[in-house]
Amino acid sequence: MTAPTTYAWEIEARELRIKAGRRTAVDGVTLTLGRGVHGLLGPNGAGKTTLIRTLATVLRPRSGELTLLGGMELRHLRRQVGYLPQEFGHYRRFTVREFVAYVAWLKEMRDIPAAVQRAIERVGLADRADDRMKTLSGGMIRRVGIAQAIVNDPEILLLDEPTAGLDPAQRLRFRELLTELGTDACVVVSTHLVEDVAAACTDVVLLSQGKLVFQGTPDQLAARGTEQHAGASPLERGYSALLGIPNRPGSW
Repeated sequence: MTAPTTYAWEIEARELRIKAGRRTAVDGVTLTLGRGVHGLLGPNGAGKTTLIRTLATVLRPRSGELTLLGGMELRHLRRQVGYLPQEFGHYRRFTVREFVAYVAWLKEMRDIPAAVQRAIERVGLADRADDRMKTLSGGMIRRVGIAQAIVNDPEILLLDEPTAGLDPAQRLRFRELLTELGTDACVVVSTHLVEDVAAACTDVVLLSQGKLVFQGTPDQLAARGTEQHAGASPLERGYSALLGIPNRPGSW
């Protein structure tokens, strides 16, 4: 895939405010994201899923500015975005191949069979490609979700809790895949697993109560923590320091 050069950043947000029901879930967020793997961290209710859904054009901002791929027209933009939601819906009677092909058709792709085969192979499901979705385990379903998100070689790839249901070996392979994808795309991964961020992400975005509280490298995040903060690793202690989580046993 050849990256276009008509814009400085794949994602640009300025003073972004997004409602989730009556609540302001994202409150005045300003950030820029380019190619690479960006870990989106934060506690439950921080606004991560709302932000991901807005970047996927599922939700519209209440105010502020959001520019994706230089302001590309919506129909063309959606062809260049891959999205795995936290709750991944699928057709149980479809085979893996049929489902990924269906998503490729929705994105108006050319040479769909070859693209589908490559996506399925990249998530390690080539031997289950013609099995029906209803026969797959939860971890396999999640991998199908990743396959449908990458089938179009997207310029922006949005993954909401992608490692849920994956076993340790599958998570390791997923981290390798993220690194591959981040060379040509802007990848945003929302996760609760700090170790996934440490292993695969070039950049960390930390949200708390809808506000951006940190953006920087994993090393810069780790440097914010001390032994006085909760966590089993430097990155976890940096996370705790920015969120004000004390190092007290049994503290929630």
